[in-house]
Amino acid sequence: MILFWKDIFNKNNHMFTGIVEEIGNIKSIEKKGKGLIIELYAPLSNSEIKVNDSVAVNGVCQTVIKRSKSSFTVEAVEETLKKTTFGQLNKGDRVNIELPLKANGRFGGHIVLGHVDTVGDIIKIDKRTNSIIYQVKFPPEFKLYVVPVGSIAIDGISLTIAEVKQNTLSVSIIPHTLANTIIKSYKVGTKVNLEFDILGKYATQIMKLNISPSENKLTLESLKKSGY
Repeated sequence: MILFWKDIFNKNNHMFTGIVEEIGNIKSIEKKGKGLIIELYAPLSNSEIKVNDSVAVNGVCQTVIKRSKSSFTVEAVEETLKKTTFGQLNKGDRVNIELPLKANGRFGGHIVLGHVDTVGDIIKIDKRTNSIIYQVKFPPEFKLYVVPVGSIAIDGISLTIAEVKQNTLSVSIIPHTLANTIIKSYKVGTKVNLEFDILGKYATQIMKLNISPSENKLTLESLKKSGY
């Protein structure tokens, strides 16, 4: 566990928890080569950040390159546009904003790094009495990281997976989450950023340790061999 925390903080230098702090608005978008320069109106978050700080925008970790009185600017590079929904953003769109967790902050959701794994599609919306069920389709190669009652970040929002069927998952959204995130704008066909639980990724990596059945135990030597 010590290795796990050291790895996260040393390599990424930031961590989020999937608790959206503000809904921002895209003030402007400009092309820069194969990337984008995006200015976001988010006065609440902007009052706490400075240039070079990290911020999660719809679950995508970005670096602040400029700020004004009520807005800040980030640069999304080509690789980000390939792996996320950023390429579909337009001026006026609303986005989820979260600042990194402070060392003395409260851990409200689950460990979110802002490193989007893939893009999913909203394929069904089922309105219930006190909640709404959203069904999301994701690429089948990620099924290993999806478990019922496990955690997932959808557009940067920490959510609990209610059900899994093949390469689809369902999440139940309460009124408070609807009111304080961009989920209420989702329609069938909406594309969303997905980040699977880092704990599941580490568990999968550990299971891939090169240990024969007769050695079915972790040793100092096997850990060293695997880079730990």
